[in-house]
Amino acid sequence: MSSIIQLLPDHVANQIAAGEVVQRPASVVKELLENAVDAGATDIKLIIKDAGKSLVQVIDNGKGMSVTDSRLCFERHATSKIRQAEDLFSLHTKGFRGEALASIAAIAHVEMKTKQEQDELGTHIIIEGSKFVSQEPSVLPKGTSFAVKNLFFNIPARRNFLKSETVEFRHIVDEFQRVALAHPNIYFTMYHNGSEMFNLPNSNYRQRIVNVFSGKTNEKLVPIQEETEIVTIEGFVGKPEFAKKNRGEQFFFVNDRFIKSGYLHHAVMAAYEGLLPNGSQPTYFIYLNVPPNTIDINIHPTKTEIKFDDEHALYAILRSTIKHSLGQFNVAPVLDFDRDPNLDTPYQYQNKTAEYPTVQVDSTFNPFADDPSYSELAKQKPSKQFSGGSNSYKKQEVAGSNWESLYVGLKNDTSEVETFSFESEEVTASLFDEKEEEQTINRTYQIHKKYIVSPIKSGMVIMDQGRAHQRILYEQFLTNMTVQQASSQQLLFPLQMYFSNNELKLIAELKPSLENTGFVFEAFDTDSIHISGIPVNTTESEISMVLEQLLSDLQDGIPDSSFSQNDTIAKSMAKSLAVKTGTYLTEKEQENLVNNLFACKEPNVSPFQKPTFITMRVEDIDKRFAL
Repeated sequence: MSSIIQLLPDHVANQIAAGEVVQRPASVVKELLENAVDAGATDIKLIIKDAGKSLVQVIDNGKGMSVTDSRLCFERHATSKIRQAEDLFSLHTKGFRGEALASIAAIAHVEMKTKQEQDELGTHIIIEGSKFVSQEPSVLPKGTSFAVKNLFFNIPARRNFLKSETVEFRHIVDEFQRVALAHPNIYFTMYHNGSEMFNLPNSNYRQRIVNVFSGKTNEKLVPIQEETEIVTIEGFVGKPEFAKKNRGEQFFFVNDRFIKSGYLHHAVMAAYEGLLPNGSQPTYFIYLNVPPNTIDINIHPTKTEIKFDDEHALYAILRSTIKHSLGQFNVAPVLDFDRDPNLDTPYQYQNKTAEYPTVQVDSTFNPFADDPSYSELAKQKPSKQFSGGSNSYKKQEVAGSNWESLYVGLKNDTSEVETFSFESEEVTASLFDEKEEEQTINRTYQIHKKYIVSPIKSGMVIMDQGRAHQRILYEQFLTNMTVQQASSQQLLFPLQMYFSNNELKLIAELKPSLENTGFVFEAFDTDSIHISGIPVNTTESEISMVLEQLLSDLQDGIPDSSFSQNDTIAKSMAKSLAVKTGTYLTEKEQENLVNNLFACKEPNVSPFQKPTFITMRVEDIDKRFAL
């Protein structure tokens, strides 16, 4: 019997490896940018066409490669970063496995130009699907230019699984930002379809963050810094009032390498305990420097996950560092409040007794001395003096026989006294009117500020007020966007809101649909938008929450079809503006909610396919009492 196990050809093995290394154009961007950083470049250019599907090109001014290295770098497991297994625990570079270029060359058309500073001529290599087409000397500047064209040209199934250009471009921007934020000392530029997207001159960490995210990012940042034997921490965290619904601006860097760590994220959230509303996420840019022998990078193909030797100590240090910075910059309350020195008691008054003020009273003072009627009464009867303590007063006794003199001058005529007559009210036999009794039968009740109970003929309806309101708003927004006749309330002063570059582009793409819901956009700036009109029944303070929730729901990309796009926007806005659990509703509001829900086309479920109400029949209630 012949053997059935055989070695795979190199080009097939490279294509299989490419499935792990290259998942989308953003994966190519990440590998090429990291190679340029490892080459010691100080100026890196990224050129993209059609969201990376047609072209991904990285040009750097690094040290370049020799003729032999330029050919050998496309072989599997060929690397200049490590020599033995022990080197995996002392890594100071980005790439080290030696599979990236081989995998990329297996699924795309690759053109590489490289030259070292001491060489007179460089090397120009063209590869198509792991096959070397040409290699020839060429006059080139110092550094390397790596162009990847027609990605997945020989794997159409993988190409068909790529998302829209908007989604793929956003992934590319994410990878570009991660590398650029980790290396502020390198000049980065990025171009997409001939337009400059980013121009980031070399600077410090804070300036690089501001240049990448623009807007009022500088006002949001609180610096953090701590140095211990285990880790050195520096970076910035966002103020609680600038927290967002999405987790877009959250970055961890370990030894200048971007990582994802749910454990460290939990440490950050613990530091913000009590400062953030539910569902909000803080912004942070945290740079950790640890000894290379205390981490293991080689646990994930994308190298975005790291295993730490002492995670518990790192958790405690990070949490306390952030908490200390928030308190130091008066973002969080602290115990050492500033005292007012004016309220302190001077030391020379410590053993002195209190001095009481003296009160002087004139015992002979009489406020009625100038009154002639009083003087006549005083002559008729001598007065008695009474003294008590330091105060003395005179009490005038009026003789009982002369009491009538007090009322001299008053009129005794009672003819002007008016008389009033009162109409007798008709008393009815019933306590309530019949119409009022009918209204009490249909009255609604709110339970725990969450559910609304309304009686019906067969029993009663128990309605979830939040889900019911979501269904009502969802159908209203969807109808307005479909008919394109939404009402808008104009603002007296335009509302200016700041967003990052990616968020502004996303809002610009959604602008037609948002205008159909009632938004009126006055202008789009480089880092902000001006809103002069908002949907009816929406307050100005809710606009920020609505747009942040919308951007969070569209993290995975904007749907291609217009209906799906409108549906996503209507769901997001309904979720943001719907009445929340814990909100008290008046009886009139409860009735309107019940009536509007049953006027919807699909009142049974919310926009997220969850039941909005349940019914309980009288028979079901009777069965409960029959037990």
